[in-house]
Amino acid sequence: MAAQPHQIIMGEGVALPKFSILHSPFSITKDTTMKYLFATGGTAGHINPALATASYIREVKADSEIMFIGTADHMEARLVPDAGFDFKTIDIQGFRRSLSPKAIARNVNTVVKLVKSERDCKKILKEFEPDVVIGFGGYVSGPVLDEAVKLGIPCCIHEQNAFPGITNKQLAKKVDRVMLTVEDAKKHLDPKNEPAVTGLPVRGEILGKDRKTAREELNIPEDKKLVLSFGGSLGAEPLNEAMLPILLKHAEDCSVYHIHSVGTNGKDYLDKFAENGFEPAGDDVLKKGTVEVRLYINDMDRCMAAANLVIGRAGASSLSEIEAMGKASILIPSPYVAENHQFHNAMALVDRNAARIIEEKDLTGDSLGAMIDELLANDELLLEIEKNAKDMAILDSRERIAEIIFSLA
Repeated sequence: MAAQPHQIIMGEGVALPKFSILHSPFSITKDTTMKYLFATGGTAGHINPALATASYIREVKADSEIMFIGTADHMEARLVPDAGFDFKTIDIQGFRRSLSPKAIARNVNTVVKLVKSERDCKKILKEFEPDVVIGFGGYVSGPVLDEAVKLGIPCCIHEQNAFPGITNKQLAKKVDRVMLTVEDAKKHLDPKNEPAVTGLPVRGEILGKDRKTAREELNIPEDKKLVLSFGGSLGAEPLNEAMLPILLKHAEDCSVYHIHSVGTNGKDYLDKFAENGFEPAGDDVLKKGTVEVRLYINDMDRCMAAANLVIGRAGASSLSEIEAMGKASILIPSPYVAENHQFHNAMALVDRNAARIIEEKDLTGDSLGAMIDELLANDELLLEIEKNAKDMAILDSRERIAEIIFSLA
C-alpha cells in the first residue's frame, strides 16, 4: 500500500552493502546523538547517493537518528524503507515546461500541492527536530529545504550533475553548504558559500571488484578486448539500433568480446538477434560467437571490471563508477533529461580526455562502429583515457559529504 502524507514507514530491510572504508583526510567524531533528515526522490540517481551517505553515517555513528522525506509514488517509497531508514511522505510534483492546456492544468495543481507540502514539511520538521537537513535533489527537496531554512535549521545540498537542476539552483542561494560531484557545476550556481567538490558515492561492490577475477568469471581471455554497452535498465532504442549491425559483425568475426544489454523495454531486439543466429544462453540471454546480448545486466560490477571499453548514457552515477574503475568510455548522453544535464556530465570527462562522446543526433552504426574500432586498435590511447578517468575519481566521497554534514550539526 502506498504511503500517505505524514505516514511513517519503519524500514524493515537490511542496510545497503557497506562501502570500502578508504583513507580519508577527515576525522569524524561526535559526542552526542544527532538527528539527520534527508530529502530526495524521483530517480535512483538522487536516492542512491543519499542512501549511501546515510548508511555511512549509520556505520560511523550508530546512535544517529536518520529520517528521509520523499513521495509515496516514486522509488524512494521502496528503496528507503528497504535500506532500513524511517520514511515520511509529502504530496508534491514537478512543474511542466509547456503552455499546453494539459500542462497548465497540471501546473495549477502543482501550486496547490506545493502550498500544502510546505505546511506538511514544517510539521514534520518540528516533530523530528533535525540537527541538519540534507537535500540530494529532485523536486521533493525544494519545500523541505525551504522550510528548514525558514526555521533556522542548518542545511546543505548535494548536486549530482555537472549542470544543476532548477531546484538546487534555487536552494544553493539559501543553504549553508553546497556539495558538488564535479567542479564544472560551480559556474552554474550562485551559492551562499563556497561549494565543496565531494564527488558522488559509488556502490561498494563496484569498488571491490578486480579485473582479473571478473574476467575469469566471465571466461574472457586476458589477451582479448571486451566491450560493455548498455542504455540503462530500460534500454535506449537509438543505442540498440546503432549497436545491431556492430554486434552482428562482432559475432561473425569474433574479433572482440562484447556484452550488450537491450534493456527491459528492448525485448523486440532479442527477437532480432535470434533471427540472426543468436542462441539462448540463459533467461533472456542470447549468445553467438564472442557476443552476448542480455535483456538486463544484473552483474554490472563484474562486467564493468572486466571491460576495456564501456558504452552508455551519461548519468552521474554511471560516470562516477566509470571513473572509480578507471574505464575508457564512449558516452551517448540522453537528450531527453532536464537541462540536457547528461551532455554536461559527459563533457566534464571529454574535456579532460577521459572519455569520448557521440551525441544521439549523430549516432549511427557507422559512427559508433568507427569510434569503437579506433579506440580498440590503440592500446596507448585506451590506457591514457583510462588513467584520465581514474584521476577524476573521488573514492572517499561518503566521508567528504559526511564531514560537511557533521560540521553543520
